Amino acid sequence: MTSRTLDERTGTHIFLKCENFQRSGAFKARGAFNAVLQLPEAEATRGVAAHSSGNHGGALALVARECGIPCYVVMPAGAPRAKVDAVRGYGGHVIECAPTMDAREAKLAEVLAETGAHEVHPYDDPRVIAGAGTAAAELLDEHPDIQLVIAPVSGGGLLSGTAIASHGINPGCRIWGAEPTGADDAYRSLERKELEPRTEGSTVADGLVATLSARTFAILSEHVEGIVRVEDAEILDAMRLLFERCKLVVEPSGAAALAGVFAFPEVLPERVGVILSGGNLDFGTYDEFAKASTSDDDDD
Repeated sequence: MTSRTLDERTGTHIFLKCENFQRSGAFKARGAFNAVLQLPEAEATRGVAAHSSGNHGGALALVARECGIPCYVVMPAGAPRAKVDAVRGYGGHVIECAPTMDAREAKLAEVLAETGAHEVHPYDDPRVIAGAGTAAAELLDEHPDIQLVIAPVSGGGLLSGTAIASHGINPGCRIWGAEPTGADDAYRSLERKELEPRTEGSTVADGLVATLSARTFAILSEHVEGIVRVEDAEILDAMRLLFERCKLVVEPSGAAALAGVFAFPEVLPERVGVILSGGNLDFGTYDEFAKASTSDDDDD
């Protein structure tokens, strides 16, 4: 999708890749389907499992339902209700845990031992990364003259797939990531050229709190020009603008890439691709975010 408002605000041509329209409401369906459909039948019949703040879990539950196999998703307490309901709506079994990465991994290990299910990692899996990259491949197939692609970064699966696919099609295409300042381990890792742990922080972008793996760090180090850090207020402003002017419902994690574009309009090339990674947002939470957004877009 395109928008005159976005073009005027940035002084460039913006092309939105709307993964909020994807099955299960986010780009995660791409990687989940690609990974599960490659499993040998003997493994698949035991089911699949993952830890997830929501979007990967929903996508995994969806593909498991399509394949007629069990799905177990470990979700942190406080995960958005819309995302929890989506996992259950697709037939997935939700196992709640404390809202820390250590707790998620420990609980998942218990689930795997009890069920014999196959783990489909949200991002540290070549099949998941390849599936995620098909979003950028479609974008550049339709608009091969795009000069910069920006995607949000959390564990790095989407940005890794975006970078590999984009450079496979157009080696000269520039790649940026966008990350909340409250969860900026990818920014620090690329700046310091070593894998950095996530520090204690918070962000409205619940889908962007994972940390890079050694695999995704290596890919991003080779292919990504840099990571743009954005404040929560900037994410909410981008989300509000997408809703009001583009009529798109996009969750905070999905709006982070557009917020990153707004942060540095003076260095943008003529044609920019922005991946809106998802739109799984319940109405009550959106109302809270809307009240927190203070921007006035009347002149846009």
